[in-house]
Amino acid sequence: MSPLVLLPGMNCTADLWTGCGLDDALTPSLDRTTVGEQVEHLLAVLPPRFALGGLSLGAVVAAELALAAPDRVTALVLASVNPGRPTPAQRASWRRWCAALDAGTSARQLQAGVLDALVPPDVAAARPDLVARVLAMGSDEHLLRCQLAQQDSRCGLLDRLPRLRVPPLVVSGARDVLCPPEFHARLAGAVPGAEVVGLPTGHLVPLEAPVEFGELVRARVG
Repeated sequence: MSPLVLLPGMNCTADLWTGCGLDDALTPSLDRTTVGEQVEHLLAVLPPRFALGGLSLGAVVAAELALAAPDRVTALVLASVNPGRPTPAQRASWRRWCAALDAGTSARQLQAGVLDALVPPDVAAARPDLVARVLAMGSDEHLLRCQLAQQDSRCGLLDRLPRLRVPPLVVSGARDVLCPPEFHARLAGAVPGAEVVGLPTGHLVPLEAPVEFGELVRARVG
């Protein structure tokens, strides 16, 4: 069986996968400032063949990696992902975050400011432990690097997805306001053989539904 590699979302760490039953997975950090550099680095350090999963920015990198080295990826899981091109509003928001970090605002503060988009408010109210984990994952240097990579991401990804040799399992949070289910339907529609599975969560699917997410991944990667 090929080793499993999991790539986290922006401003997330390997704690994203805690409780998923995927403790044997390799969990490299996204620490390059462009998607191209990140893919090149991962290809240099990962095993010759591997199963691959990612969430949000991690899913974008995972898709790019599978496109760049199709013979090395044995299975693919993409969660909570926007395969479209960044909008001008998104780019402006990312630039504001970079400026805020330069001005001394912490990654934790920025993460707290978008908490409702990451975890549904009723879930956050009932699960302060999840909120604490989301805020604890923030790191100033890591967030800045992710912001720069985010601005470099999704340049025509949707148009190139039909080239994927391994049909992905696409995991969608039904309550995800950042990457709603229609994004995932569009992604799956672009890749013959792709499958979409929805879970009743917000954006951080593995955090809210770790057991269910882990079972989906295990069933896909074997």
